[in-house]
Amino acid sequence: MAEHKSEIKIDITLDENKVPEQLKWSAPDGGVMNEETKAVMLNVWEPNAQELLRIDLWTKDMPMDQMKKFYYQIYMSMADSFERATNEEEMALDMKDFARYFGEKQDVIKPRK
Repeated sequence: MAEHKSEIKIDITLDENKVPEQLKWSAPDGGVMNEETKAVMLNVWEPNAQELLRIDLWTKDMPMDQMKKFYYQIYMSMADSFERATNEEEMALDMKDFARYFGEKQDVIKPRK
């Protein structure tokens, strides 16, 4: 059986101070080609040191309200991923509670009644 490889590519255009002005990404297997985005968070696990390595990028023109919504959605997504990876439903629900709290405090979502 032939090995299949897939690639995800992030192109970053920087200003003179090395601050991202433009971010574009491609994931050909997912049908994404050179799409513009305003923010990227990439996390990888380094197994030998057992620590997270990360790259957080956002363009200097990303609106604050979108940044807050971005983080809210990351928190919700992390809870879903955590549950799929561990089957720990109760902890995932706790994580979503925090995400909702964050979203309400940042005016990203309406408070629950």
